[in-house]
Amino acid sequence: MKENMKMEMMRKQTGQAAAASPCAACKLLRRRCAAQECVFAPYFPADEPHKFASVHKVFGASNVNKMLQELPVHQRGDAVSSLVYEANARVRDPVYGCVGAISSLQRQVDTLQTQLALAQAEVVHMRMRSMPNMTATNSPENGSSSQTKSLFSMDMVVDEADIGESLWSC
Repeated sequence: MKENMKMEMMRKQTGQAAAASPCAACKLLRRRCAAQECVFAPYFPADEPHKFASVHKVFGASNVNKMLQELPVHQRGDAVSSLVYEANARVRDPVYGCVGAISSLQRQVDTLQTQLALAQAEVVHMRMRSMPNMTATNSPENGSSSQTKSLFSMDMVVDEADIGESLWSC
């Protein structure tokens, strides 16, 4: 009789071990996870509890559940990725959230565009300084019959040999 009980207990233990552990959402909410019916299970695996924890902290499990159930299944993965990103941004910056990150990136883009414009202007300036004075040698007063070459025809010329070099290195 004791052997039968031991065998039954071993079957239960191995059956429980073989069954999938509850998803991160059910684990955090301390409820039973029926993986087939659980809306959170495919998107919040048990080995990534931090994802659901931040989403739950910012949006609440009930609201996330409602959002996911309203979406078609093929869009839920993208929605969860977005929710996780937004929740993590809100945890890092409670006031601005992901808008703060976007604003910071936009400022970086503006700064880099300004630096690029200055570098391009410097390249044009350097090329114009290194060019021989075309107007003095080809002017009609010097007896030359050739036409004057425009100095601005090379504004958009790119020397492909110099593309890999940095303009700022010494």
